[in-house]
Amino acid sequence: MEEESGNIGLVRDVDVSITLESESDRGELVTQNIEETDGRKEFVAPAVGMEFESYDDAYNYYNCYAKEVGFRVRVKNSWFKRNSKEKYGAVLCCSSQGFKRIKDVNRLRKETRTGCPAMVRMRLVDSRRWRILEVTLEHNHLLGQKMYKTIKTVEADTKRKSLVSSNAEGHTIKLYKAVFIDSSDTGYLNTGSKETHSFSNHPNQLHLKKGDAQAIYNYLCRMQLTNPNFFYLMDFNDEGCIKHVFWIDARSRAACGYFGDVIFLDNCYLANKYEIPLVVFVGANHHGQTVLLGCGLLAGETTESYTWLLKTWLKCMSGHSPQTIITDRSQTLRNAITEVFPRSLHRYGISLIMRKVPENLGGLRNYDAIRKTFTKAVYETLKVGEFEAAWGLMVQQFGISNHEWLRSLYEDRARWAPVYLKDTFFAGMSTAQPADILHPFFEKYVHKQTPLKEFLDKYELALHKKHKEETLSDIESRNSSSLLKTRCSFEQQLSKIYTKEIFLKFQLEVEEMYSCFSTTQLHVDGPYIIFLVKERFLGEGNRREIRDYEVYYNRGSAEVRCICSCFNFNGYLCRHALCVLNFNGVEEIPVKYILSRWKKDYKRLCVLDHANSNIDINDRIQWSGQLYRSALRVVEEGVISLDHYSSASQAFEESLNRVHNVEEKHET
Repeated sequence: MEEESGNIGLVRDVDVSITLESESDRGELVTQNIEETDGRKEFVAPAVGMEFESYDDAYNYYNCYAKEVGFRVRVKNSWFKRNSKEKYGAVLCCSSQGFKRIKDVNRLRKETRTGCPAMVRMRLVDSRRWRILEVTLEHNHLLGQKMYKTIKTVEADTKRKSLVSSNAEGHTIKLYKAVFIDSSDTGYLNTGSKETHSFSNHPNQLHLKKGDAQAIYNYLCRMQLTNPNFFYLMDFNDEGCIKHVFWIDARSRAACGYFGDVIFLDNCYLANKYEIPLVVFVGANHHGQTVLLGCGLLAGETTESYTWLLKTWLKCMSGHSPQTIITDRSQTLRNAITEVFPRSLHRYGISLIMRKVPENLGGLRNYDAIRKTFTKAVYETLKVGEFEAAWGLMVQQFGISNHEWLRSLYEDRARWAPVYLKDTFFAGMSTAQPADILHPFFEKYVHKQTPLKEFLDKYELALHKKHKEETLSDIESRNSSSLLKTRCSFEQQLSKIYTKEIFLKFQLEVEEMYSCFSTTQLHVDGPYIIFLVKERFLGEGNRREIRDYEVYYNRGSAEVRCICSCFNFNGYLCRHALCVLNFNGVEEIPVKYILSRWKKDYKRLCVLDHANSNIDINDRIQWSGQLYRSALRVVEEGVISLDHYSSASQAFEESLNRVHNVEEKHET
């Protein structure tokens, strides 16, 4: 049982109606939405997701609720379509909302307004129904008696005719969608049932505290109002409890199109029993910075839960799977990924495994020596045979061949050990260097006891900071020139193409070419040559050591591949491959080794695979999504400078005028 929103707009109809009778019946409500409390009938409050056939019905419903609670209603705002009188949005509020205008303060009439926040915001949606998008139920003043004689309703032809009349006929309001949080606020979905529930530690529902469920709904509702391309999906169990939640904001959806080739599925919060059962999709942008690609809350670490989450993300991605997906070691995750992403390469993050070494090996005798040997076997072996030999020697030397964690780790070695992953592209998210670590995206914002409501507030703060960092890096990369440190043509070539952060990493490889003192041919077979490159480096205790690297080179196709596989791990050529190119008189790096995803103008040049080609000409929701992605690209370019901003603003105005011209042509 799922509730979708964003670009899906699935509406589940509920057979509920509200009938307003004449004053002689004292406005009694005949509906499934009445609950018994201490023998009294109470009208169920409005909630996000309710839908009505017309604005009149929505207004009458809220007015009816106001009468039951004891306050009056007024229309705060209304929105009409351009060049027509058709209403498409409105805010209804308590009559005590706001305050007197300054010029009216000195009038004799007593001030009755208190700045009351109670309101409902509603809008005409694609289904041609009126949907409640935001609700505030709390008042900041005393509520009066039930006001049977003050009910007013809105009829289509007379706007606000009084329904209270001795001859008035019953007026039926069709309520199509009554999906909202139970009053106990423990994650139950309430559709008018009289049954109440209490929170339990059930594995088939989210473990929420009081107020969490309402906080989730409020957050999703607010994001829909302020983030036009926001997407969310909720899953409920058979009892109507919230089971899973997934959401992704507009910027993250756009980022999926640019940087969804390699993703890190971070489940550390869920696996380590944090207060919030959070799972995060993370990518790497063109500066090498982490970028959010979606979030989920899951009921538990089950294959079913992970499968639901991955399928939802895939739906949001229009069915485009990532090239590589990185996770922690988890059999349930592995099962889900195999089912949902059968063509993706699933790999375990090496830094995540190394982080667990103290926990799993710390109690062993000779732990320091074991850890040191283990680290050398993982990071310093270049061939499969070398790794196998080093591992075998380690378990034999320290007598740990029967250690359960090491044994299972060895069985999974093809998914995490660098020597087995040379053909997997990681975009710098998992490398063969000990210093490179996968950090949680919300590391500075979430600790083990962070409550869900606090996280939802910090979530936007974290995203704002990340977006600001990316924007500043874009501006710096485009407006500043990188300082060259050598006379190498490779350095000069990429200084004009790559973003500053990626160029600095590549520049280090150029500098370290001078530590490679020998490049010789090992084997020649026509155009195919295997070179041996010797490199000096400082080893343990600052001792000078020499390491040999084999580099394959094809003169005909200018293909170069080093045994260290730096290009697949990081996305740029290593010092050893550069030495071979230089040895063979190549003055520019071949185009195939200059990845577009690292370029300064990558977003400007990138044409998303799932952009215009797969748009359904009959699907307005897909139109909206594609238009928003296109507009977001203009926004990102428009913040570079004041001139960019002025041009972007003018372009938006011109585009809007052209759209209005189309509308006027249709009307004539």
